[in-house]
Amino acid sequence: MTKIALLISDNLLPTAENARPDRFELIEEVGKLTPALAALGMELVEVRWREIADRAGEFAAILPLMVWDYFEGNEEAFLTAIAKAEAVTPVFNSFDILKWNADKSYLDELHARGAPVIRTLTVERVTPTNVARAFEELESETLVIKPKVGGGAWRQVLYKKGDPFPDAQDLPPEGALIQPFLSSVTEEGEYSFLYFGGRFSHAARKTPKAGDYRIQSIYGGAEETYSPTQAERDRARDILDVLDDTPLYARVDLLRGEDGRLKLIELECIEPYLYLPHAKGEGGENEGAQKFAKALKARLDKLAAAKDG
Repeated sequence: MTKIALLISDNLLPTAENARPDRFELIEEVGKLTPALAALGMELVEVRWREIADRAGEFAAILPLMVWDYFEGNEEAFLTAIAKAEAVTPVFNSFDILKWNADKSYLDELHARGAPVIRTLTVERVTPTNVARAFEELESETLVIKPKVGGGAWRQVLYKKGDPFPDAQDLPPEGALIQPFLSSVTEEGEYSFLYFGGRFSHAARKTPKAGDYRIQSIYGGAEETYSPTQAERDRARDILDVLDDTPLYARVDLLRGEDGRLKLIELECIEPYLYLPHAKGEGGENEGAQKFAKALKARLDKLAAAKDG
């Protein structure tokens, strides 16, 4: 069996003192990916990302799908480990994609390339002055302030005009994105479209619990299977088409804008939860897991052919 490393963060270890309450998502995802990869001759092995630089030679490929702490002050260490590992073994997605995607100011670049992106003001540090400017420029009475390097609503703040300014410990520690709050997140929800090898796989609609705006399960968010229209799939395709390289996996997260059209809120190419329960089939018969496995096998076969040639 060809060994594939699935990178995980320490807070997903069963013995972790600070174990994430959504560790069940790791268990669920691995339960589908493992048999799907095995059917194509690949063995999925969980490895701490902090060990992969030393262990890269054991594997044919490395998947950083479960590094759910790289943004908690660990970005430099994580990217250093990935760079060292990629010098030995292919990483999917590649180091270049991971480095680019780790800093959410990539939204500015995608917007400049014509992708339909939610309006965003990027700042190097959150201050009352630039927040006041954001209220004016974004023409919104409520803002979402999130770290440029972050995930899972970590150090993210919902701030209404006129409220006391948030405490520094609640705000992003360094660079930040400031975006208008879109009421569609509570009224309609956020959409996630999954793509493997550049091809659409499945989608989910995520909604927050009553009185909240965060859609993650750790905050009480819920999800349901969603079948996007062709126009909505084309909208997501427009985003992927502006990329220089096609990621092995990508999750396109979208919100309905005030103009009624879906807009990109984030493009997840590092450690997205894949929402495999919203693809058909259980275990190794899950169609999303099978599509992922086939896309990975195709990448490895292409590399092998290039090496032999």
